[in-house]
Amino acid sequence: MHLELITLLVDEYDRALRYFVDILGFELVEDSAATTSSGDAKRWVVVRPPGAATGFLLARAEGASQSELVGRQVAERVGFFLRVDDFDETYARLVASGTEFLGEPRKEPYGTVVVFRDLYGNRWDLLG
Repeated sequence: MHLELITLLVDEYDRALRYFVDILGFELVEDSAATTSSGDAKRWVVVRPPGAATGFLLARAEGASQSELVGRQVAERVGFFLRVDDFDETYARLVASGTEFLGEPRKEPYGTVVVFRDLYGNRWDLLG
């Protein structure tokens, strides 16, 4: 048993793809046409870190109530934890991309960590 996907609300598919693939370095697993439960066109867009079993379903927000939650799905908490092999390289690459960091990297018993915000404002721990 494993957790396969986590839904992440986004405002627009291509913008989200550019961020997750080009900035974070995730792999595009699938991008195919689909329909909503009401029959409207949508895309099934899945990304995941290289070699990971669990990925994100990038789901375009539908309607005002979902749009209000883009970037706030976990109530301003750190909701996502990205463990990387080379912390220094990844941190430098994200800094160069303009990623917003909330503080400086620090050493903890579980590794080096720094909090950053993604394209939408969701908080992530970058862990090394």
